[in-house]
Amino acid sequence: MIRNLTNRIILILVIVGLALWVDLSNEIKFTNPRDGSTLFQLNTTARLGLDLQGGLQVLLEADLPETTKISADEMETARSIVENRTNALGVSENLIQVAGERRIVGEFPGASDANAILDIIQQTGLLEFVDTGDYQPKEGDILRTDYGLDPAALPTPAADGGSEQPIYHTVMTGKDIKSVAVAPDNLGTNYAIDFTLTPEGAKIFGEHTAANVGKYLTITLDKRVISSPSIRNAIPDGAGQITGSFTAEEANALAVQLKYGSLPIPLKVVETRIIGPTLGADSLQRSLIAGLIGFTIVLLFMGIYYRLPGITANLSILMYAVILFAVFKLIGVTMTLPGIAGIMLSTGSALDANILVFERLKEELRSGRTMKQAFGQAWSRAWPSIRDSNIAALITAAILFWFGSAFGATIVKGFSLTLAIGVVISLFSSLFITHSLLALALDIFKPKNLERWFGI
Repeated sequence: MIRNLTNRIILILVIVGLALWVDLSNEIKFTNPRDGSTLFQLNTTARLGLDLQGGLQVLLEADLPETTKISADEMETARSIVENRTNALGVSENLIQVAGERRIVGEFPGASDANAILDIIQQTGLLEFVDTGDYQPKEGDILRTDYGLDPAALPTPAADGGSEQPIYHTVMTGKDIKSVAVAPDNLGTNYAIDFTLTPEGAKIFGEHTAANVGKYLTITLDKRVISSPSIRNAIPDGAGQITGSFTAEEANALAVQLKYGSLPIPLKVVETRIIGPTLGADSLQRSLIAGLIGFTIVLLFMGIYYRLPGITANLSILMYAVILFAVFKLIGVTMTLPGIAGIMLSTGSALDANILVFERLKEELRSGRTMKQAFGQAWSRAWPSIRDSNIAALITAAILFWFGSAFGATIVKGFSLTLAIGVVISLFSSLFITHSLLALALDIFKPKNLERWFGI
């Protein structure tokens, strides 16, 4: 009934065997037999989401006035930096994503020290080049700057000797730095940070230094003065140096922060939510029990109602589950309760495809066609309906994934991602695995009593 049926069965067995290997392993590693060196290594530990193992969820927002324009690139850079910082804490499998135009959502499954995470997130690492005119502040002083403030709300700077500290103008920030490097300073006693600027930053830097020769350009990190050099001449080439009383370790730490950890915008914590591990474990247990009960009922229904085709469909669905879980582990999908719901729905899609084929098979047999004819017609005539329903499901999943990405709805993203992957694998399961297994069963048993074998 199917050409090269033996090859198809061998391919199915190989795929299922590899999937079982991934499912039962927490790490895949290949070594060189000659010297024992690692050729390939992949962590395949199942990743559980915040709602299944507990942890911390944080909602961050740009700490700038509503009138301040924030670009998508700045938000993405801030997201990446927050992710790198929390990864450095050893928080595994965290999920950091931009939500809308001004917010970032962070999820940290299994996190136990919420304070440490919040502290590292809120370290702005904001480098500013501040115009202090004829005033040279001391290293360690705190300056008030106009960066991030609404120009209309700026107070009139206090005169010298006034009770209020002046607000100084920020010429540019660390986001204009292109590259940094640590080197001994001109005297060779301390270390300095050499930097080059982006084309836009170089233009701003060149224009300011040309117009302010003899003035002080103070460099601050999180509003604290680290250096306040005098502008000796115009610097049009976009290169400069940050000097101060830096040791080699301090200079390297500052360079790393400027290169990888300087937030382009300040962030504030709007909301935190802590989920205990007990609640997460309870959710996982209940989900597994519910899924097992539902899966068992479906298998019984398929076997009782569709007989031989139903049994092959059950085997196909079991293989589908094995392959699906292996794919999730390989690509690092984080399992959540909505994700499990997506899996259940995609399983329903696989069953729908099988049911369409089996009902068509019954109709062809009732019309008097031979088993070979009915078998061929069942899949070809059911395919348009299967194709259209699965395309609709994939389009829906794509729309939901876009919505979840745009608005930071991780629940929606998890559901849509698992649904889409499940639908694709369910198509392979129903059109390839079930098709091949049923052909093999018909070749082996050669059924004659249609009522007994097919429930007609």
